[in-house]
Amino acid sequence: MRNAKLNVCVMGVLLCVWGLGIGAVLRAEVVIESAFPELWFNKPVYLTHVPDGSGKLIVIEQGGGVYVFPNKTYVKKGEMVRMFDGDTKHGQIRADGEQGLLGLAVHPDFKTTREVFLHYSAMNPRRGIVSRFKVGLDWVIDKQSEVLVIEVDQPYANHNGGTITFGPDGYLYVGWGDGGAAGDPKGHGQDRGTLLGSILRIDVDRREGSKGYAVPRDNPFVRLKNVRPEIWAWGIRNPWRFSFDRETGLLWVGDVGQNKYEEVSIVPRGGNMGWNIKEGKHAFKRGRGRGLIDPVWEYGRDEGYSITGGYVYRGQKIKSLYGAYVFADFVSSHVWALQYDEKRGEVKKHVRIGTGHTPASFGEDADGELYICTYGGGIFKFTER
Repeated sequence: MRNAKLNVCVMGVLLCVWGLGIGAVLRAEVVIESAFPELWFNKPVYLTHVPDGSGKLIVIEQGGGVYVFPNKTYVKKGEMVRMFDGDTKHGQIRADGEQGLLGLAVHPDFKTTREVFLHYSAMNPRRGIVSRFKVGLDWVIDKQSEVLVIEVDQPYANHNGGTITFGPDGYLYVGWGDGGAAGDPKGHGQDRGTLLGSILRIDVDRREGSKGYAVPRDNPFVRLKNVRPEIWAWGIRNPWRFSFDRETGLLWVGDVGQNKYEEVSIVPRGGNMGWNIKEGKHAFKRGRGRGLIDPVWEYGRDEGYSITGGYVYRGQKIKSLYGAYVFADFVSSHVWALQYDEKRGEVKKHVRIGTGHTPASFGEDADGELYICTYGGGIFKFTER
């Protein structure tokens, strides 16, 4: 789905690790097993929780389906509500290569607003759209309530990014890739005059003029001419999943590489992450850029082809994973855990903790427990035995 070969065979979805050290020595067996054996989805690409104390989870499908259900292992299909079928004011969402329904964010004050935000691909012309919707008391999204928040023209069908998430500051962060094709032919990565190749930070609780949002006054580029003030960070190729560490507030991004390297980055305010001058820590094309920020970790084609960014684990069920950034590769299906020393600015440990198939996205519940959405349809969770 992200410069990846989608015909990877879906099998062997049980992932195991025995005796690997992550920080402290992992003394117990950690298994990634089916989270909801009675449920199956069609190309699930994200999971999140509803922040209202209900304990409900939401899963989205690339083709436009959105489902909500109780967070319990043996939840039945009949307990699941189909919130949305992909029919928008801008047309029917379709799973097409890297296009489709790519992200969902629940308003932090959902109890009051009953709002969710969807990030999806629209056609004629091709563009990426973020819209807000109202959710009824029956948990069904009101299609007629759709209000456009922000959109960007997409010159090509790939590198759409997809993540939208509320940060610890209450603002909505939006990730868009460089516009697609290969090698960033239009130079969007180093062009702050476009929203492409960037992570944006916007205030969806206020509006300015005809916009569906306001720009926070402390965004890094609000006072610069010819620079889009929505930009929080730039120089990004294709941010396929990013998340905030719920303890430290650091923004972790999995940025899909071009020819040789996949990247794990910690992205600061106003940071230039280097694309397309650099791929990972290495020169990609001739050019100069000040203050280019290297990823904290990279891996080459011997380990994978398309990174799936994850989360820093802050749950309570697996003590040995606490504080580790867990991520994967969509093509090789490897899953890793990385321990980062923030004070020293270096990776302390990096270990492969399993092998599965087509991990399209990670998700996090209200308690910080992690889940994996596999492109073949299953949702899996981490347990310790």
